[in-house]
Amino acid sequence: MRVLTTFGLAIALAASAVVARAAESKDLKSGPQVGEEVGAFEVVKAAGNPHDGVKVGEELCYRCKLGSRPVVMVFARTPDEKLAKLIKELDKVVADHSDQKMGAFVNLIGHKEEAAKKAAEKLAEKAGASNIAIVVPKDQPNGPEDYKINPKAEVTVLIYKEGKVAANHALDSLDEKSAKSILTDTSKILN
Repeated sequence: MRVLTTFGLAIALAASAVVARAAESKDLKSGPQVGEEVGAFEVVKAAGNPHDGVKVGEELCYRCKLGSRPVVMVFARTPDEKLAKLIKELDKVVADHSDQKMGAFVNLIGHKEEAAKKAAEKLAEKAGASNIAIVVPKDQPNGPEDYKINPKAEVTVLIYKEGKVAANHALDSLDEKSAKSILTDTSKILN
């Protein structure tokens, strides 16, 4: 009986730790929040979307280029397989909604510019980013200062239309569940 009680207590403690961890992630804030405006900032296109009229190496404001269109803007620190998978899925969503002129771009942050550009090339290849540009913001290591990207956020996703945030995902790690939630929230900016 004592073994069962101890085992039950261990399970309860483990479950509360998982709940506490989930709550910590929900408390993570990064970037403009729902209802706030997204401002202009300068980037260098490093890879991806060969059809957007922007050459690799060109400096511009992608936020400005995409204007009032429905957009998914990602800030990511680690160009890994999880991010490549998210980009691949977002790339399909953008293609499926080309009639609404949906756009998306990924900002690699937390790296020196040259290292980020090389990582962007590899990431674009892995993800097959034919509709999504991968860029390096001029402001490093956390992106544009007025965006207030949290240094603890591994990934910050801003889903917006007409320059106003409809959904914000601030993640300490990217997993399948959070990627699915991001993809679901794109419906908030589509007609």
